[in-house]
This record gives sequence, C-alpha cells and structure tokens, in this order.
Amino acid sequence: MNQLPTEKRAQVIRSLVEGNSIRSTVRMTGVAKNTIVKLLCDIGKACSRFQAVNLVGLDSMVVQADEIWSFVGCKEKRVTPDKKAVGMGDAWTWVAIDADSKLVITWHVGLRTEDDCKDFIDDLASRLNKRIQLSTDGFGTYKTAVKLAFGKDVDYGVIVKLFGTDPYAEGAHRYSPAVCTSCKTKAVIGDPLESQISTSYVERQNLTMRMGMRRFTRLTNAFSKKIENHEYQIALHFMYVNYCRPHQSLRLQDEKGKQGINRSPAMAAKLTDHIWSIEEMIESVISN
Repeated sequence: MNQLPTEKRAQVIRSLVEGNSIRSTVRMTGVAKNTIVKLLCDIGKACSRFQAVNLVGLDSMVVQADEIWSFVGCKEKRVTPDKKAVGMGDAWTWVAIDADSKLVITWHVGLRTEDDCKDFIDDLASRLNKRIQLSTDGFGTYKTAVKLAFGKDVDYGVIVKLFGTDPYAEGAHRYSPAVCTSCKTKAVIGDPLESQISTSYVERQNLTMRMGMRRFTRLTNAFSKKIENHEYQIALHFMYVNYCRPHQSLRLQDEKGKQGINRSPAMAAKLTDHIWSIEEMIESVISN
C-alpha cells in the first residue's frame, strides 16, 4: 500500500466510489494521477481478496443474477488482434445479488460466453448454504450453467422482456432507452414462486454501477484503458456498496414503529454489526 496517510487515502477512495473519474479525483484531492491509480490497484486487489474470502457460507434464499456491458480501451467492433490480446474490447460484468439483503454475493468480469457464465454460476453456488430461488433473464447460457452448478437443488426461473421503440417519442431514437413491450416469466428448474421470478433488484444494482463508477458512464472518454484497473474499480465499488453504503430499503424500525437505523447489505446479511467508514474499510481489507 502506498504511503499516503489514511485520511488522504479515504478522500481519494470516497471520490472514486461516488462516480468521479481519475482526473477529477486529481483535481478534487490534489493527489497525483499515478498515485491515485496505484492506490486503486492496491485497494482493488485487497477488496477482491477480502470479499472472495468473506462472502461465503451465506444463508441467502432469493437470488437474482444479470450481466452488464461495458468496454475497455475500445468497443468490440474496433478492436484489433493486438488490442484483444491485452484485454481490450467488450467487458461484461456478471452480478448476483441477494434480493432480501441487497448484498452483492459475487461477480465475474469477462465476456458474454458459456465459459464465463459457467465460472460465474459455479462461484455463486459455492458461496451458498441453502437451496435458493434463482432468477435471471432469458440469456440461453444460464440454463446449462445452473444445471451443472446446482443440479436439481435449486428453484430457477427466468424472466423474458421484449423491447421496442417508443412510438410517441419525437426525434432521433439513437440515445433513447428502449421501451419494454412485454414481460413473461417461466419456471425452468424446480418449483420457483412466480411472484419471486424477477431481476428488478439486480437491474437496479446495474444502475448503481453506472452511477457509481465513471468507467461505466456511456458516451464519455472515462472508460477503462486497462482491464486490470477495470476489475480493481469493480471490486472497490462492491466493497463500498456491501459494507459502507446504507441502503434505504434496509432501514429498521424501532419498537414504536418509527424509522430507526440505516443498514448496509452486509449488516442485513449478518456479516457485520455496523456500517463501515471508508477508513475502517481500508484497514480491514489491508489487514485481511
């Protein structure tokens, strides 16, 4: 870990997890660009290692999974063999979230392929204690991966959404979001509750990723230039979301029915008993 004092490191990390780019963090904190990148690499590695070790043996019951697109260096259609060899092009982040605690259980950065899907689902299965209800979208590779990882010990359903253009929108449609025209659910393995077949929470987490990581912001030049730094930022983001960021929907009520303390996903999942500060997060992942 670099020699910045903890207070300054916390200031840099707080800027990064709140959706600022490297250069804007330089301007806000006065820390050199190379120092910030080095800190991101160090803390990102530590966050990835910490969560790989500690997010295990979970008692989740309802889990949602999805994948979100981004790119490194350039988009896939412009990538050359040399750039592809160093990890440039499309970068899909596969994410699984506990629908009750909102804990991000695991993630995987790779391509949208059968092998990446299998690695992701295998890792998810290894972190759970109980039979779960799992929901994904209709992407075809999930079915085989879930069967191989869970066998029959899962209640698995998919939700299929069809999208089209808004007939009432005026002007160009290039940057307008598609409109959901239909939504169907289907049981695939076991006996999932139809009311619980949903990807709403994980899709909302995808929005949090785009808002909380400048590298995911569309139509900017803040995209990642190296796949390693992309992965480090994702690990830091999920560490912050799981342990440091209070979730409004997880707020407890006191005995009088009034709104009580806020909780983080890690608190709701009983992995900790308080919301961590950025400083505490730094010390915990470094000492792990």
